[in-house]
Amino acid sequence: MSFTATDVVRLLTVKGETLAVAESLTGGLVAAEITSVPGASKVFRGSVTAYATDLKHDLLGVDATLLAARGAVDPQVAAEMAVGVRKALGTDWGIATTGVAGPDPQDGQAVGTVFVAVDGPVGADSGSAGGGKVEALRLNGDRAEIRRESVRSVLALLLKELAGEQTGNERAQDTERNGGF
Repeated sequence: MSFTATDVVRLLTVKGETLAVAESLTGGLVAAEITSVPGASKVFRGSVTAYATDLKHDLLGVDATLLAARGAVDPQVAAEMAVGVRKALGTDWGIATTGVAGPDPQDGQAVGTVFVAVDGPVGADSGSAGGGKVEALRLNGDRAEIRRESVRSVLALLLKELAGEQTGNERAQDTERNGGF
């Protein structure tokens, strides 16, 4: 269990919001990290591991023309995966991972090419995702290291969006409630 996953679960709990995960190269590791946190069942609805390209379309609604033209390792595919899992599982937030963990390149993309995405609520006073955000990563290491860093990166992106959406008063109340200063 990571501090990032713990913080994600804590912030979602405070906000009364829910999360769903769409994974490709991480193969369920993001969901495992989140569910390792006690109390995750209050906020985590579920996940879709769409490892095969056709499942990204069939289960998550990723545009088939986009997949055919660019392949599964693409920033827009990551964004559509996050939107799709959020809609499919009926959550406030959706996050997604897609990329190449190796050992071989895929869809013309080098090993270590990863895209992580967040899709969240759009509020008038929200300084957050504005609906969605994607980060491109170029990771080094072996397959396991690339997958671990992809998990860390998507959770960090979500945490940044959650913290950015929380108002100062909510942060103060949460800190006080959890024994902080």
